[in-house]
Amino acid sequence: MAMITVQQMAESIGTERISDWVEVTQAMIDQFAEATGDHQFIHVDPVRAAQTPFGGTIAHGFLSLSLMPMLAARTDAPAIAGAKMGVNYGGNKVRFLQPVRSGKRVRGRFKLLNFTERKPGIWEQVQEYTLEIEGEQKPALIAEWIALIYV
Repeated sequence: MAMITVQQMAESIGTERISDWVEVTQAMIDQFAEATGDHQFIHVDPVRAAQTPFGGTIAHGFLSLSLMPMLAARTDAPAIAGAKMGVNYGGNKVRFLQPVRSGKRVRGRFKLLNFTERKPGIWEQVQEYTLEIEGEQKPALIAEWIALIYV
């Protein structure tokens, strides 16, 4: 993994990183339903879900959003030299644009929007996260997400 300085990261605003494709399986959807208690039939009942306009089960929107860290780790993003940790700070906006059907493959597209020092040793990173669905024109979601990087 390549290492860069915080200054180099700040100079890379506008760059994009794309992850590998990952299949969203029914088992993954069922595990998310168990973890969150959201057992709505459109997620976990293939027979009933087949009778909806979706034609089958779909992933929870929050499952799609929660794939962000895994997909980010599957990019060629460089590490920041001296970084002790990074933590989620929150989102400025999240929009769920279309559902991810069970069995579809998705990938993350990450665009660095901003990288600024909030206070000495704490940097704010703002990225646009787009979850693309293989073979689809419209993405599943677009989110503007903030992380704090401690150096």
